[in-house]
Amino acid sequence: MVIEQIYTGCLAQGAYYIQSGNEAAIIDPLREIAPYIKKAGSNHAVIKYIFETHFHADFVSGHIDLSKQTGAPIIYGPNANPTFEAHIAKDNEIFKLGKISIKVLHTPGHTMESTSYLLIDENGIERALFSGDTLFIGDVGRPDLAQKTAHMTQEDLAGMLYDSLRNKIMPLDDNIIVYPAHGAGSACGKNMSKETTDTLGNQKLTNYALRENMSRDEFINEVTDGLTPPPAYFPMNVKMNKEGYDSFSEVLEKGMHPLSVEEFEQLSNETGALILDTRDPQVFAKAFIPNSINIGIDGNFAPWVGSLIPDIKQQILLVTEPGREEEVVTRLSRVGYDHAIGYLNGGIEAWKNSNKEIDHILSISATEMAERMKVEPIEILDVRKASEYFSEHLLSAENTPLDDINSSMTKIDKHKSYFVHCAGGYRSMIFNSILRARGFDNLIDIQGGFKAIQESGILETSSYICPSKMTKN
Repeated sequence: MVIEQIYTGCLAQGAYYIQSGNEAAIIDPLREIAPYIKKAGSNHAVIKYIFETHFHADFVSGHIDLSKQTGAPIIYGPNANPTFEAHIAKDNEIFKLGKISIKVLHTPGHTMESTSYLLIDENGIERALFSGDTLFIGDVGRPDLAQKTAHMTQEDLAGMLYDSLRNKIMPLDDNIIVYPAHGAGSACGKNMSKETTDTLGNQKLTNYALRENMSRDEFINEVTDGLTPPPAYFPMNVKMNKEGYDSFSEVLEKGMHPLSVEEFEQLSNETGALILDTRDPQVFAKAFIPNSINIGIDGNFAPWVGSLIPDIKQQILLVTEPGREEEVVTRLSRVGYDHAIGYLNGGIEAWKNSNKEIDHILSISATEMAERMKVEPIEILDVRKASEYFSEHLLSAENTPLDDINSSMTKIDKHKSYFVHCAGGYRSMIFNSILRARGFDNLIDIQGGFKAIQESGILETSSYICPSKMTKN
């Protein structure tokens, strides 16, 4: 028996490859399916089943393409109602895979169709639980994402989640290994551990939501406390996972269209496409195409794309590091942004060599920031999350979170200068580039963000407060 977690860091997402004998199953596959097919082939196995734990909101699953290519059925738990062909399993239904069995445990609460899959070995011993977004390491799935489709309140769904955990999961053996769909960094929970697996017994001891003496009302209050609004792209990803989408190969072919400088400029003018520059923030700052937006590929790329580009059908023109074009198109497609229409062949160097207009953003060190403030008091914008700001911040900084950039923008005077920082320099450049494209040319980026400011020891910061206390005040 083989169980392999295939973890994708930028989405904090775990897909799973399971094999027994010459039969394999995939749980919650990502959009690009070639790695699963290759893995099964190299292991001389046939993919027999594709299990989905629920209709994912934070990424587009590869279930449809994988089923078309392998002939394996897509399995959902009870209450699922996809528009494509799938097997809707009954609670406690058993699927044979080689010498092992996979048992369906309907565990609604995160969504109505949320289902966990219990792996039982050839000796009848329950070994592993693939818990989807029902149970994470250190947390449970948020109960507010399916309110509209379920015609319920988040409190109603939280109550269902309490029942699912108490009746279906907590009675299982403590030695069972929990394999969740997400880890720390995912917006599908609020308190996930950086660990991506654990024993169920340890979770019963350490996960706040599994406290043995926890009442239903206490659970509802704690699980719903402090929930932040979900990213705007979530509903569209649910729709794609439920109703289908274009083949990934078609999306890749369209996005991988190389464009000369002239073709790139013409398409930009004709289509109104967003110019998305995915290079390193500091490299971007030195030279970029006017009105382009920077979301670096080497950060939490896909979630920020989903949060900040409101129209999932927005046409996108890409500026990337040469050789990383396919990676960018692939990662866009994981969150449903299927309308990349090409990339600048030769990258920014081709644009500069054509003598086209170049823009830049001033980016300075924390030390230079402090020196400038001695001469002229310049206001500081802290674009981290409210919880990060609450925990520790520069005394003179105003919190203007990137997550709320449209409302944050109303606080900024185009006629004044501002220093802008985040935690490490990634989010501040996104913030600066978006506002730069909207006509704000008075923002100065701080290299290395709050971390660099702290390390310099030049400017005064507030005393540290645990961010968990924020929701309790």
